[in-house]
This record gives sequence, C-alpha cells and structure tokens, in this order.
Amino acid sequence: MNPVRLLPAGDRAWLLEADDPARLPAFARSLEREAPEGVEDVLPAARTALVTLRAGADREAAGREVLRRWRALPASGGGADDADDDGDGLGGAEVVTIPVRYDGEDLADVADLLGTTPEDVVARHTGTTWRCAFVGFAPGFGYLTSPDRRLVVPRRRQSRTAVPAGAVALADGYSAVYPRRSPGGWQVVGTTDAVLWDPAADPPALLRPGSGVRFVREGA
Repeated sequence: MNPVRLLPAGDRAWLLEADDPARLPAFARSLEREAPEGVEDVLPAARTALVTLRAGADREAAGREVLRRWRALPASGGGADDADDDGDGLGGAEVVTIPVRYDGEDLADVADLLGTTPEDVVARHTGTTWRCAFVGFAPGFGYLTSPDRRLVVPRRRQSRTAVPAGAVALADGYSAVYPRRSPGGWQVVGTTDAVLWDPAADPPALLRPGSGVRFVREGA
C-alpha cells in the first residue's frame, strides 16, 4: 500500500491521497465535528480528500494537523471507522431511509450476472445498511458502499442517453440514486420518489459523505 500523501491544491487547499481509502468518510466526519484551525471544508472522494482552508490560514500548520488527524484514525480493518462507531461502520452518522419500487429494467440482468434471482437481489439490496462514501458525477449523486459487497456488478455495456430522476442503480460495487435525468451506464434495479437534490432545502443534498442509507421495498 502506498503511503499517505498531502499535496498542495492551489493556494488554499490540500489534497490528501489516502493510504487506506476506507477511512475517508470517518476522516471527513472527524474534521466536520472538530475542524483544525484554518480548515474551512473537507470533501472526500473515492481515494482522496480535498481539504479547503480559510483565507489567511497558516497553510503549513493546517497541513500538519490534517496529517496528524488522519494518522490518529483507527485502521479500517479494525472493525470501526471512528471512535463513535457502534459496529455498523457509520460512526453514529444519520441513516436515511429510501423507499424503492423494484421495477428497474436491469433487475433481471443483475440477477443473471450474480447467478441468483431478482427476489434475492432485492433482499440483498434492502438487507444491508449502505454508506455514502462520497458525492460526485452530479449534485446529490451519492456513491454508496455496502460492507458485505454482495451486489458487485459491472456497468452496462451500452450506456443510456437518459436515465430518469429517482432511478436506483448498481455498478462497480456501488449503489446510487440518480438525482436528476441524465445519461448513465449503471444497472437500474428500481425507482424512488425520494428527492436527492433540492436547491431550496438546507442542506440541498439528501445524502452527505458518511451518511447511512437503508433501502426499503415500497409497500412491504
């Protein structure tokens, strides 16, 4: 495994390249709960975290503290991803419930890829607490990971030119809900009426890095 690196990103940010990416959500929560002096924001991604500083902050001092906080986190293999973890890997983060109609066009194909039945795919999807690892692609699009990794399927061979808002999908070990109509190549297994992105809301995104997500079958 490569060592952790802290790289300058412009004149007011550091980019942390993680040696243990599974700890990134816990790292972001740690900085949100108690930000080091000079730190304004932290944005985790799949393998990195962008730490933005306030104007006039001591860049080097903030960087040293960011690294110290990263190294103080428990290893992801230890069964907890921060000091408040209760065993679900969420560290006490909020858990959002999303009702789903499992009527997706790709549900049968996903079952075939996994060598199982559509009903089992639904059971697996609803039977775990997912975690929002990071947000990207579009505002409100959360990349959700599952600790049991029982729904790892590839993207579709042919992307769709338009996936409707509310499509619940799987790809490359992640699940997600499309917050708006957009092109996409993920395997669509269902649909939801949940609003993932509302500019008038505070906060506008339903999901944040570190949030837990439980999918429930609508009408069950």
